[in-house]
Amino acid sequence: MSRGHRQTELHERRVRASKLALLRKRYATATSQTDREAVFEKVRLIAPWLSLDEFLLKKKRETKTP
Repeated sequence: MSRGHRQTELHERRVRASKLALLRKRYATATSQTDREAVFEKVRLIAPWLSLDEFLLKKKRETKTP
């Protein structure tokens, strides 16, 4: 039997969240502005609705939670 539609959506969200977490780490360790722009271009491919401010704000929220 195939996976239900809801399960597929949940899986896609989890994968997207893990990719964004990886890209946040890369963005934080990027040394030049061009590297940061390249990372953010990848973010826009994964989550086009995120602005740079939202992307960075989420990073701050993740680091503040225990």
